Amino acid sequence: QVQLVESGGDTVQPGGSLQLSCVASGSILSIGVMAWYRQAPEKKRELVATITPGGNIHYAGFVKGRFTISRDRSKKMVSLQMNNLRPEGTAVYYCNADVAISAANRYLPHWGQGTLVSVSS
Repeated sequence: QVQLVESGGDTVQPGGSLQLSCVASGSILSIGVMAWYRQAPEKKRELVATITPGGNIHYAGFVKGRFTISRDRSKKMVSLQMNNLRPEGTAVYYCNADVAISAANRYLPHWGQGTLVSVSS
């Protein structure tokens, strides 16, 4: 049983900052790529950033240097530091991770339930 739990979502004013965290728990052997996605109202879920076990990082173009993804392997945690937030950043932010529960199993994607970020004045 694998569970991903996000935290840190809140209501902030434009230009503000927020840090999101996601912790994986349960029967986990190893974790591969971890990522953050977001889904704004009436829009499809979109990729925000990814980070590999080796620390390779990819950001979506709209981040433009404002966000930073990081992970703590010992804590099975991935974080997203968001600075200079904009109203269009309002969305539910989801944690994603490829997880293996045993040596005989392949990595399978898992999703958190999401945390709401609301950017408004």
